Amino acid sequence: QVQLVESGGGLVQAGGSLRLSCAASGRTFSSYVMAWFRQAPGKEREFVAAISWIGGSTYYADSVKGRFTISRDNAKNTSYLQMNSLKPEDTAVYYCAADRNRWGSTSPIDFNSWGQGTQVTVSS
Repeated sequence: QVQLVESGGGLVQAGGSLRLSCAASGRTFSSYVMAWFRQAPGKEREFVAAISWIGGSTYYADSVKGRFTISRDNAKNTSYLQMNSLKPEDTAVYYCAADRNRWGSTSPIDFNSWGQGTQVTVSS
């Protein structure tokens, strides 16, 4: 498994932007599909976005499509989530996740490495 550490969360007004980072340990970062999930209070963890091993392909939840962009820098062992046009309903703890094989999945049970999460709060 790879060790993941998220950063970049915070408080932002509606319409604002944040950029989350996910730093991974180890020298096999490019062997992992990277994803972002989020979990709001009282709700289940939900898929946000994922990016393929070398970054050539991405897919998104419909709720964030066109506003969020996932990317990765394999030289820096880091994945990013650029979040624009934020809405109050985007408020959640955001988690970075990784798995070697789960391309195409949106289920959290398919990802076996997780970060500790970073809080994103969007005020109206």
